[in-house]
Amino acid sequence: MYLGIDTHSRYSQVAVVDDDGNLEDEIRLPNDRLDELAEQYAGGEAAIEASGHYRPVYEMLDEHLDVTLVNPSKNRLIAEATVKTDRIDAKRLAHMLRADMLAESYVPSDEIRTLRDLVRTRKSLVEERTAEKNRVRAVLKRTDNAYDSELFGPTGREFLAELSLSEADRTIVEAHLSVISEYDEQIERLETKIEEKVFESPAAQRLLSIPGVGQSSAALIVAEVGEIDRFDRHEELVSYAGLDPQVHQSGDKEVHGSISKEGSGALRWALVQCAHISVRHDDYLGNFYTRLKRRKNKQIAIVATARKLLVSIFYMLKRQEPYNPPEVSA
Repeated sequence: MYLGIDTHSRYSQVAVVDDDGNLEDEIRLPNDRLDELAEQYAGGEAAIEASGHYRPVYEMLDEHLDVTLVNPSKNRLIAEATVKTDRIDAKRLAHMLRADMLAESYVPSDEIRTLRDLVRTRKSLVEERTAEKNRVRAVLKRTDNAYDSELFGPTGREFLAELSLSEADRTIVEAHLSVISEYDEQIERLETKIEEKVFESPAAQRLLSIPGVGQSSAALIVAEVGEIDRFDRHEELVSYAGLDPQVHQSGDKEVHGSISKEGSGALRWALVQCAHISVRHDDYLGNFYTRLKRRKNKQIAIVATARKLLVSIFYMLKRQEPYNPPEVSA
């Protein structure tokens, strides 16, 4: 039996077809009852789309069925269908699964999924903490209070404590500072757990040999890349990170535009952040960035440096070697 399952946050629509393509069953179930269906059709195959809530469904089904996680953007019949309902999508998935026409999406191992959860949660909390800090800065700007040094370190906190503000603005600033302190504590707890995972990961340890790559960045890169053997060429990894330039061709004319920005946004973000530091501490990447910045601009140069860094990472992980760039001539 072939099961096409159109998943949603609380329920799923299921279509079951047999080996001859006959529709055997259609059913709509709460997600917490999908294990009953999986047991009923144990040994069969199932297809679900990679969505924001696929993971608990995938893990529940995977105990009894051979589950294919579908990449909807690479399956045109699904992504570009003009008529889309839960029932139609479920049947379409089942028939395409039976015909072996589905492009699969990568399912990382349990170890990688755990690391990915940790680093993505940290990234999210860091972004939320930054938003809180910006709200404090907005109060200072509105009240015409400038501070040029680090505002949230010990001296900055002392400056804020002694600042003359109205009662309302003081309450607002202290509310944001309290939230920032809570974020600091939670981020520190996550970073401790991430460091433990990095210590256990040979791949992450290799990445730490790159100037500009720290514990959290190494963990994020390993978590987003997953098993390196799923990429045959470095161009595939660059494309996965969305750092590949878009190419527009018309006749004999070929124009390279901005990067695609498809794939893993978290990986792309981490590489750009690392590139900003690496160009100051590594001659190979620093010289590349400087040369390109003269001809292009800073933004293009740093993105191209992030791409070059990722190519180095590809071969480091493939060959299981530390960072060893070519020598830079004087």
